[in-house]
Amino acid sequence: STKAAIAAIPLGLGTLLSAPAKAATATTAYTARAGALTDALQLALILEYLEDEYYRMGLDAGGLIPSTDRTVFMQISKHETAHVSFLKAALTSLGETPGSKPTFDFTAGGNFSPFTDYNQFLILAQAFEDTGVRAYKGQAGNVMESRQILQAALQIHSVEARHASQVRRMRANKGWIELANGGNMPAATDAVYAGEDNVMQAGFNTAAAFGEAAGSAAYDEVLSGSDAAAIAGLFIV
Repeated sequence: STKAAIAAIPLGLGTLLSAPAKAATATTAYTARAGALTDALQLALILEYLEDEYYRMGLDAGGLIPSTDRTVFMQISKHETAHVSFLKAALTSLGETPGSKPTFDFTAGGNFSPFTDYNQFLILAQAFEDTGVRAYKGQAGNVMESRQILQAALQIHSVEARHASQVRRMRANKGWIELANGGNMPAATDAVYAGEDNVMQAGFNTAAAFGEAAGSAAYDEVLSGSDAAAIAGLFIV
């Protein structure tokens, strides 16, 4: 009903809609914000589809993951599956059709062999998790229209950060990123870490206070939606 629709509108916008002279402008602004919200969720869904399928395929590849590490990736895989389910439900609740899962090529055109070489599997796992951390942070402003979705997105961001830290340590790296150095990563993953060497935060030079490595490591830099989509696109047919 109309009343139900008005009640679902964020606080404050309903008042604007009651004034005919402002209704068109308010509706346009609300539509733009709603579009940013659903676009952010669709991007997140693509990234979660990618991670979900990657870990499923890794776990299904006989003999790839050592028994000592298998429990770790089983848990990560469960998380990614749950993230996909949440994002699809969130989009549906907003009246948006969730995007379908793309066809993935995790060799990136023959450049990687993640399901026959465990080291390469870990390399891509780190790249995907580090991408996810930055991408969720980059989209936080676009999901602020919904407090519930913002909270869930930040919780997913936190989970992705723990995944990233775990995988990085499994590769004998620090659990965090310093400068724009992924840590023994191939040049093909440079886009994941571009900009991570930023040391200026709200006008404060963290390098001057703590040194460049520590200053850059203290903050995860955002990854724009277009950059995140471009990274994912390398693995989409």
